[in-house]
Amino acid sequence: MLTIKDLDVYHGNSRTLKGLSLSLAPGEVLCLLGRNGAGKTTTLKAIMGLLRARSGSITLDGRELTAMPAHEVPKCGIGYVPQGRRLFAEMTVRENLEIGLMTRHTDRRVLEEALDLFPRLRERMDQVSGTLSGGEQQMLATARALCLDPSVILLDEPTEGLMPSMIATIRDVVLKLRERGKAILLVEQRVDAVLSLADRVCFVENGQSKASMPVEALREDPSLLNRYVGVG
Repeated sequence: MLTIKDLDVYHGNSRTLKGLSLSLAPGEVLCLLGRNGAGKTTTLKAIMGLLRARSGSITLDGRELTAMPAHEVPKCGIGYVPQGRRLFAEMTVRENLEIGLMTRHTDRRVLEEALDLFPRLRERMDQVSGTLSGGEQQMLATARALCLDPSVILLDEPTEGLMPSMIATIRDVVLKLRERGKAILLVEQRVDAVLSLADRVCFVENGQSKASMPVEALREDPSLLNRYVGVG
């Protein structure tokens, strides 16, 4: 269980997360929904130690992560696929994946499992990652995170800029990971993708978690989207 409680994060003198709280269980997909600048990406970066919490706590299965150095957080079993992918563009697909394996000294079986999810990467192992298509880069960024054999996966706008066929691939992979018991925290602007993927949604507004509900509540009452994020 990933638990965030009363989290405060600042950018300079600006308080960007204001007592934000949420929880994420194994085998659950939780989507953060909110307007641009609401604090969704900040939440993911805070979990990864890339932004320091001023107060509050972040725990994974009872282990305190809040003050942990950023390079130690992935070793606890949290995989992060940031917006924009952040691959090592001059390295090959294979080298990017090897970095994922080295982070936790993961068994190579985990690499094979990741490649089974993204068979196209098997054909690209010796290709420089910066020359891949946008969809292939998203596959690689996700596979690299999976090479940690994480229990929790953070996905920031995974379908941004992708063709419909690639969006379908990413969706299918997320569903397979959920079936395997992975806990997935997803930031996604495409409401149709959220409705087909998430178990719960958490609305983030002005750095606060305003409401959390089963995704079925959104299907039954689309006006909730307009109330919290101004769409619908």
